[in-house]
Amino acid sequence: MRGAVYVNGRIMPASEAVVPVYDHGFVYGEGVYETLRTYNQVPFLYDRHVRRLRQSARHLALDVPFDDGTLARWIQDTVDAAATADGGPAGEWYIRILLTRGVGELSYDVKATPTPTLVIIVKPNEEPPERIARDGIRLSLVDVLRNHPGSVNPVIKSNNLLNNALAMQAAYRRGAEEALMCNYRGELSECSQSNFFMVRRGTALTPTSAAGLLEGVTRAFLFEVGQEIGVPVRHEVLLPKDLDTADEAFITSTTRELSPVTRIDDRIIGGGKPGPITVRLLAAYQRKARELTRAAVNTQANMSR
Repeated sequence: MRGAVYVNGRIMPASEAVVPVYDHGFVYGEGVYETLRTYNQVPFLYDRHVRRLRQSARHLALDVPFDDGTLARWIQDTVDAAATADGGPAGEWYIRILLTRGVGELSYDVKATPTPTLVIIVKPNEEPPERIARDGIRLSLVDVLRNHPGSVNPVIKSNNLLNNALAMQAAYRRGAEEALMCNYRGELSECSQSNFFMVRRGTALTPTSAAGLLEGVTRAFLFEVGQEIGVPVRHEVLLPKDLDTADEAFITSTTRELSPVTRIDDRIIGGGKPGPITVRLLAAYQRKARELTRAAVNTQANMSR
């Protein structure tokens, strides 16, 4: 395990990081998280990720006892420690922020855990293999349904990922690299670790928020990217049968950016090769991500003069 981990004010090597067994994030899965990555050594879309972290925490009545600037400093301290442990500045960084209910007696009463636990994991970011952009990936439409919003609402980016894990394990058994899930109404919802898009007649379509999904930060950013390069991107109610009309397909996530999908179970998408809309969106996404973080670096440099 490479990198460094911050746990409640202490930074340590990843192999030494622990939380108490009475932490309710461990015993009950009570907690929320966000995953970020850097471009130009700057956490990308930091404000949006932290905003969603706070929104998720509100759904759990979980206190967030720090401001955004303080969290950013703790992240940077952990990045610095990870760089030192890794032998100096490397490429880009993977960052995972976890906030749990905290340590307390085994009770569902929130009064048992007055102090939340904060964990920040930083490790070198692993860029997607070149074969993905060249050949695409395979999805499997699994039988595991996305959580009903009236049960555990998918809008909460929760540490409790059993629903996602079961779906992903089903996909692995079928030889796929990601699981595509439906909601209780039989509509396409999202993937186990990413959001889903299909392209039809030049327009990128993604399931509506009402389909019961986590509104991905990358998913939302892609609407801006599409507008900038003239590719229509819109929400739509999608059913499994609509996959037969897909000219292209791809998934989005913080760490995967845009991954072309060229097969869904036995269904070949786009002739088995990444399509032109997907390729254009991916190139524009990467360009815009680097432009925005480069601008942030320049702003910080000017402020420090």
